[in-house]
Amino acid sequence: MSARDAAVARFVRQWVRAVRQAGFQPLSAAELKTMLSGHTHRLLAALAGGTDDPGVGTDIGESLVRAGLTDPGAVRACLVTFGAPLRTLLAVLDADRDRVADRVTAVQADLAAGYAAALRGRTLVEQERIGQAVLRAHKETEQALWESEARFGALFRDAAIGIGIADVDGRIVRVNPALARLLGYTEDEVRALTVRDLVHRTDVPDMWVRYDEMVSGARDYVRMEKAYPRKDGSEVWTTVTVSLLRDDTGAPRYTVAMMEDVTERHRLQERLRYEATHDLLTGLPNRACFTERLTAAFQEPDNRVGLCYLDLDGFKRINDSLGHDVGDRLLVAIAGRLRRCAGESGHLVARMGGDEFVVLATGASQDDLIAVADRVLASLEHPVQAGTHQFRVSASIGIVTQQARDSGPAEILRAADLTLYRAKAAGRGRWLCYDAELNAVQVARYTLAEELPTALHRGEFGLLYQPLVEVGSGRLLGVEALLRWHHPRLGTLSPDVFIDLAEESGAIGPIGRWVLGEACARAAAWRRRFPSFVVSVNLATAQTYDPRLVGDVLTVLADTGLPPGSLQLELTESAMMAGSGAPMEALRTLAGHDIRIAIDDFGTGYSNLVYLRTLPVRVLKLARQFVDGLKDGGSPADAHIVATLIDLAHVLDLSVIAEGVETPEQLARLRELDCDAAQGWHLGRPVTAAAIDDLLTRDVRV
Repeated sequence: MSARDAAVARFVRQWVRAVRQAGFQPLSAAELKTMLSGHTHRLLAALAGGTDDPGVGTDIGESLVRAGLTDPGAVRACLVTFGAPLRTLLAVLDADRDRVADRVTAVQADLAAGYAAALRGRTLVEQERIGQAVLRAHKETEQALWESEARFGALFRDAAIGIGIADVDGRIVRVNPALARLLGYTEDEVRALTVRDLVHRTDVPDMWVRYDEMVSGARDYVRMEKAYPRKDGSEVWTTVTVSLLRDDTGAPRYTVAMMEDVTERHRLQERLRYEATHDLLTGLPNRACFTERLTAAFQEPDNRVGLCYLDLDGFKRINDSLGHDVGDRLLVAIAGRLRRCAGESGHLVARMGGDEFVVLATGASQDDLIAVADRVLASLEHPVQAGTHQFRVSASIGIVTQQARDSGPAEILRAADLTLYRAKAAGRGRWLCYDAELNAVQVARYTLAEELPTALHRGEFGLLYQPLVEVGSGRLLGVEALLRWHHPRLGTLSPDVFIDLAEESGAIGPIGRWVLGEACARAAAWRRRFPSFVVSVNLATAQTYDPRLVGDVLTVLADTGLPPGSLQLELTESAMMAGSGAPMEALRTLAGHDIRIAIDDFGTGYSNLVYLRTLPVRVLKLARQFVDGLKDGGSPADAHIVATLIDLAHVLDLSVIAEGVETPEQLARLRELDCDAAQGWHLGRPVTAAAIDDLLTRDVRV
């Protein structure tokens, strides 16, 4: 027997034992085992096997009633077995704990619902039989009256469900022993009451409207779930069916109520509902409950709805370093503080998931929510004890208030999330209020980020090429490939608008591979006419962390036939200087294949020339800020800096390319300073590949 089969068999034995110990059941042990084994295999297929079987819980509940297992202990035993024993079995089967947790709860709820529905159906059949007997008893002829009265009396007296008869004025005229026991009174004490004496605080007005319609003759029966007060002050929940009896003229005469005790089922449903709407770890309302309350708040147009959206700073580091148990204790402690800071003020405090919490307030002003946020941040200034660990925790909070008529649940949540993101970006440990203008900018950025993955497939990206010119001779050395996004709505976008979004969203990988392939393919064609031609391609920081970078570059070179020495890869100075580990090893490997590595915008970051000796760099590209100083009337200090950088770079055997050359004076000054190459509008603006084709057919000097 495999480990899986053994685990399943052990679970079935536990289930059978739990049901048999719950009370009397009409099945033999073998019959019960056969039935539960079938349910187990179907249950595992739905939970661990990934099949779509939403009715498995309902079918199990219904089968209990069909098998005669109607003792409430039987369903309770099933629900207990679906707790720790089922989780143990799923762990043995390597099921995804997070994925199946909600499904297990749903199966429990479906089981209870299926059991209740089947039991209710069985009860309704009995109730219908009793009702028919009552009607027949009142309609029998005088000659057979004593026989029907005898049968009715036995059925009335011995019935397991409570039965009561009242006149249309609400006076109770007769009850059976089961009803008296249900309410905790004697039969005489119940007959001293009226129907209206049995009103319960949970009764809905519509229920009594329907009752009044029945006693007036407008309807013949009412069926509902209702709680009744017991003599000792407790309550009993029942499923009650009230039928109208008419006299020979058709006028209303009596009402017959039949009550089934469903208190245990009601409590089970309440517990399952609580678990479905509350976070099991912290006890706070969960996302589902919060969404329901938020949606309800927006149903009233005059409501002012406010949110404080909170996220703990650095929580992932605690989870990763100390484990999820410590992280869970911390979340419980934080939830308690939030409940005291905001929940006691009447606001809803909910856990959205992970380390995100939200406070929902209706009718509150922005100042009210700021006060809540201040109390929350102040409470977090005190150390938080989580087991044996003590933490100082900070949080970032986004505050939003909106009028219900002007917004909606999705809009206010999105605004709160964006505001929280801004609070984190601003330094964490603080709150920020919603800013409509900044929100519009953020929404536009998120919209672009969502469009990036499909823009490449739609062919919206293109390349322009800017000439790289040898300063001394004016000879064309090559081009720098410049990415452009031809957005269908916003027009042509430069990389500074969307590259950071591409890095954040992960779209930079496929976009970068497309740029590299397109640029190398063009350069290979140009090189056939101009053998020393070089194409320079920009690398985003995130690309250097991609373990596929070296393989992608070498594959593109092999596919296009471009020699490695004709490819130059550019990184910003800050990205290069901060690089270490795998990214730096990737650059060293590429340099080892004779690929040129260049530092872009040199001089705006670390400017550490000594450190350059350890880097696989062959080219420095001077930032245009320094080249601007070479214009007529420019700063002598800038000219001196450029001269120094060029001299030191040459000492380190590095080539220097000056960016942003816009005037003849700048080019002449760079020639005097022995700069190797340059690019800029004076030497050539970014143009299409067709324009570079035309340039190469005419002249290779710019």
